Amino acid sequence: MTKDEKYMREAIKQAQKAAAVGDVPIGCVVVYEDKIIARSYNKRNAKKTTLAHAELLAIEKASKKLGDWRLEGCTMYITLEPCQMCAGAIVQARIPRVVVGAMNRKAGCAGSVLNLFQIPAFNHQVEFQKGVLGEECSALLSGFFRELRDKKQE
Repeated sequence: MTKDEKYMREAIKQAQKAAAVGDVPIGCVVVYEDKIIARSYNKRNAKKTTLAHAELLAIEKASKKLGDWRLEGCTMYITLEPCQMCAGAIVQARIPRVVVGAMNRKAGCAGSVLNLFQIPAFNHQVEFQKGVLGEECSALLSGFFRELRDKKQE
């Protein structure tokens, strides 16, 4: 197992927590110096706010842990490609590297719909790795939405 797979497995555990409480299963971990310093999962439904995305919650925790808003030297692992809000926050937090499991063709902003990570005019660009445990991450999301559709039909 590679280092990226190891940490993506931790992000998947976070996504499973989201699914267990009825939120879209998206999980995230932030790693600094080969240690997880922040973990989070999607809590939009639980908190009733658009801002409770896994990435934003993890950025907040990591910033508190490091005592700085700049998360230079960190790597973020996310089960689903970030939206425009989260991709923008990642750039703002100066996170140098992001690893994603599944891509999001409808709302992803790390290459699917647009790529906020590689805009030369910004003062920070993000190295991006996609597809790490991608099938597993996709299956988790597909299963969650399949169950939602089945419940609506009952």
